Formats: sequence, structure tokens, C-alpha cells
Amino acid sequence: MPTFIRPPCLVNTHMDETFVRLVCPECTKEWQRQPGGLPASDRTFQCPNCQTGRQMAEFTRTEHDLRTLQTLG
Repeated sequence: MPTFIRPPCLVNTHMDETFVRLVCPECTKEWQRQPGGLPASDRTFQCPNCQTGRQMAEFTRTEHDLRTLQTLG
């Protein structure tokens, strides 16, 4: 019987909660937030650490995080 190896999860989930991983392109601060609490990917967002303002999409860590934001945000 073949062994199924689960690939690493690209989006953190915990008890039915999904989180988008974020990283500031300016100061490199990393954090995660639930997609429902974030602006749309084309809206301006400010880093809570350095106050840099850019499109929300620029803060998503991976393409998968961006898709999660666009789908669930």
C-alpha cells in the first residue's frame, strides 16, 4: 500500500481559521493575519512596523498567499 506524504501547507490553518502570511517589502517584518481582516489586494496597506504604504498584494509572502487573500478576503 503506497504511503501518502502530505506536502507542507503554504497557508497556516488552525481550527478552520486560515491565515495569509505577510512580509513587508521595505523592513522585512513578517506576520500573519486572517484574510477577512485585510484590504483587497489592489488597495493600499501600511506596514504596522515601518508604516510603508503599498498595494496589499506586495505584502503577501507567496503567490499562494495572494490567491488566498483574493479568494477569502
